[in-house]
Amino acid sequence: MLEIILWIAVTVAGFGMAVFASQKAVKQATTLAFGLGIPPFLIGVTLMSIGTDVPEIANSIMSSVTGHGDLNVGDSIGSVATQITLVLGLLPFLAGSFQIGRSRIVLIGFMTVLALGLGIFLMKDGYLSRWDGLWLLTAWVISTIISVKFTPPPSEPIMPNRLKMPNKFLHVLLLLGSLTLVGIGATAAVKGIVEIAEIAGIPEYIISFFGASIGTSLPEIVVDYTALRSGKKDIAIGDITGSCLVDATLSIGSGPLIAPTVISAAMAIKGSIVAAAAMLFVTLVFSLRGKHDRWTGALLLLFYAGAYYVFIAK
Repeated sequence: MLEIILWIAVTVAGFGMAVFASQKAVKQATTLAFGLGIPPFLIGVTLMSIGTDVPEIANSIMSSVTGHGDLNVGDSIGSVATQITLVLGLLPFLAGSFQIGRSRIVLIGFMTVLALGLGIFLMKDGYLSRWDGLWLLTAWVISTIISVKFTPPPSEPIMPNRLKMPNKFLHVLLLLGSLTLVGIGATAAVKGIVEIAEIAGIPEYIISFFGASIGTSLPEIVVDYTALRSGKKDIAIGDITGSCLVDATLSIGSGPLIAPTVISAAMAIKGSIVAAAAMLFVTLVFSLRGKHDRWTGALLLLFYAGAYYVFIAK
């Protein structure tokens, strides 16, 4: 009992740090987006998505180095499903309804599904090599370039460039520092969640797909909530969609690039199919509706519950 209480305390402390740092990160990202004349959506898709995925990338590397490939794959793929259903589904309940334009989700959603398909092809032999990691890294680079090239028109005003070079550099450093603190806090939280789950005797892949993925998705929850409460929905949408793309490519591939690892192919493929189905479902919903409120939020939460059933059903 004492050990569980200790890990609960670690989880709460980590989450608290992530919340505090996320508020600073959104402020710096907004200042950069407006001051540099960069669309907030593009900031979310690139810089913010990588920053909030620091826990997944760190977990990928640590899991692969220690020979726990399932923790990498389960967390990364589970984060795609968690972020696009559970996290996105909670946002209208936490921050109110908001518009999601078709152009802001279709392209990245389609590329994420393709990336998950690539992952299935690479993981079907039950092994992730350095070449596999390189292919996934390349997929992320190409997808990011496409995202930048075809970024939809901004739905929020962009101020002319009024930041002097020293101030630009300072804001970049403050943003990266804030995101680092988000990552540290979330990493501590996910460690606590995983330890609690292991004490309860839950299998490793299930822990990573559901437990660890929730923990490593804490940055997205707090950053996107903060952005929406600040009226910066483009940053929130860009971050949550960009993070799914990062998880399906860069996150999975980071660990094997350093240390090739064995994985459970059947579970990895099953998880990838669930994540791809979730991405297609969400893309379809918002292509037809364009508004995210409690009704669409409930649909996404139900989909997440269904994904859980798929894994625990025998």
